[in-house]
Amino acid sequence: MILLTADIGSTYTKLTAIDTAEKKILATSSAFTTIETDVKEGFVSALAKLEQKIGKFNYDELLCCSSAAGGLKMVSLGLVPELTAKASKLAAASAGAKVVKTYAFEISQAEQAEIFDINPDLVLLCGGTDGGNKEVILTNARRLCQIDRPFTVIAAGNKSASFELEEIFTKSGKPFVITENVMPEFNKLNIEPARQKIKELFISRIIEAKGLSGIQKMCKTDIIPTPLAVLNACELLSKGTKNVSGLGDLLAVDIGGATTDVYSISDGRPTLENVTIKGLPEPVSKRTVEGDLGMRYSLSSLVDELNLDALSEELQMDKSKITDWVTICSQNPDTLASPDSQQQKIEESIARSALKIAIERHSGTYQPVYTPFGQVFTLTGKDLSAVPFVIGVGGVIINAGQPQYILEGAKLQSDDFVFAKPKNPDYLIDKKYIFASMGLLTAVYPDLALTLLKQEIIKQ
Repeated sequence: MILLTADIGSTYTKLTAIDTAEKKILATSSAFTTIETDVKEGFVSALAKLEQKIGKFNYDELLCCSSAAGGLKMVSLGLVPELTAKASKLAAASAGAKVVKTYAFEISQAEQAEIFDINPDLVLLCGGTDGGNKEVILTNARRLCQIDRPFTVIAAGNKSASFELEEIFTKSGKPFVITENVMPEFNKLNIEPARQKIKELFISRIIEAKGLSGIQKMCKTDIIPTPLAVLNACELLSKGTKNVSGLGDLLAVDIGGATTDVYSISDGRPTLENVTIKGLPEPVSKRTVEGDLGMRYSLSSLVDELNLDALSEELQMDKSKITDWVTICSQNPDTLASPDSQQQKIEESIARSALKIAIERHSGTYQPVYTPFGQVFTLTGKDLSAVPFVIGVGGVIINAGQPQYILEGAKLQSDDFVFAKPKNPDYLIDKKYIFASMGLLTAVYPDLALTLLKQEIIKQ
């Protein structure tokens, strides 16, 4: 059987042909994603390139994921920033959504206007433990109904408010679904039901919105968000299957054109002594998405985070050359740097910075606390310092002349000791860009997907 997988990204459409009988990847190809016209054009172009490598072929099944045009755009609302607001963001991100903004407490008129301007695909509405505060979630529901945008609301808060929420949304005509509370008890996460609803709504809403309906008709199974496919692959590679062993804890970073996504598969337990865990416990499988750290569509906001004078000094080139390249790439997202050129050095330095910032936002942080009994520490988030593998995903890493230089942005340095980042990881690269493909394959052939991942991931 020949399987064809398609990852329709915000910048490139990647195809992978897999021979299930021979247990091997026949070939991969990519073409620029044709968002402005019809994404099927980019698919056909990538297929033509694939056939140049292996000849004309018939595939038995097509599996597809997509993050075209930035993927599934969401905002999330919760009650307390450190609790239900964070729980809602974790649920949205783990489902493959791009969480543009998270709000806590009752949203203001200015925040209503901000949500209108964001024009999200979905809104995840949370707030209150079961039987607890329900006034905030009800108020926010009414205020969401006043926003004249066609988003769907997923209500995943206090179950005691479900009857009133149904009345509010039904009366307003706002599309909605109600599911289980993301935090039914204090400090207890329950994000899987909300995650499943987000996945279902991706299929029904984003397929038409992003022009993917033609591709969907070619598939026997539903198109899923690319980040969800990558997360599935990360979980598989980490945990293994009944028949094939996994690698254990790992961290993966996907630097894309629109976002930089970080995935960690680890329980994140403290590695220091005398530690108190602060805030909401985090899931073993965690994804964060940084919408301001993309290498093309959000390149200008990424550069705003950087010290260009320091970057100029490191690269030993005039700052104007960096800003000129940024301008070119922002205006023409399909621009590629020539191998061994000054532009490639700029790309790799910016990518290293994007990776460093994204992992610091993803990792937990340690803070010293002084008590009468001596110094202790608080840990907020996951301790990833003992994670043994950092895996690089994304075109800028795959095509880099110095991929390890980019990946070393993940490593703990003396000047960022507050972050619980990996101390001494091995660096691996998804050289053929198959993580999303193998995440799709996980649903039908998990043993094969894991075997291929372990064969194709290249150590630096």
